Amino acid sequence: MFAPETPPSEDVDHLLRNAQLRDELEPLFDESIDRVNPTAMSTRSENEFLESMLEWERAPMLPISQWFDPPLVLPHPDRLSQHQLSVVLRATIEKLFEKRVVLDFTDHLSDYQLYGLIFRDILPSHEKKLERRTSYLHWDCANIDENPDIWLRYYATPIERKMWAEENDEPLPLREEPPFKREVPRAPL
Repeated sequence: MFAPETPPSEDVDHLLRNAQLRDELEPLFDESIDRVNPTAMSTRSENEFLESMLEWERAPMLPISQWFDPPLVLPHPDRLSQHQLSVVLRATIEKLFEKRVVLDFTDHLSDYQLYGLIFRDILPSHEKKLERRTSYLHWDCANIDENPDIWLRYYATPIERKMWAEENDEPLPLREEPPFKREVPRAPL
């Protein structure tokens, strides 16, 4: 007599978790759930993807300053000496990186300008606070979408500059070295 093979207990656990996750995601159903191809990934991998979707849907939108406990509050830039500002800026960049916030394209900004950007734009910005954040939130400090001139001048590679020139009917700015080279934590895009 043929006895069917019973799946290992871990496989059953993954299948049960998968059903639970799909039930929890049902009210939030959109086209992203269609991207899950159960034949192309293991049930464990599918569950990780579904868990990340569920976390995204449930995550609160909070100012980045409130991702910290206690909330990250910086002194107004005008109240700091240049040395104090540089010290606080360095510590703030490290704290942001701990929360997986990466500052991209900062070398064209002075310490005062970068501190002001963090103080005025980044910390008050409402973003999804994910507890299990596996990717990085990249903050474009050059504002490439609205002003490609800074990116083209300081950061674009020769190939990127050439491609941009071919796609746009505008002159390229001269290539320059960024005036404020600094070491900031980097992460993959």
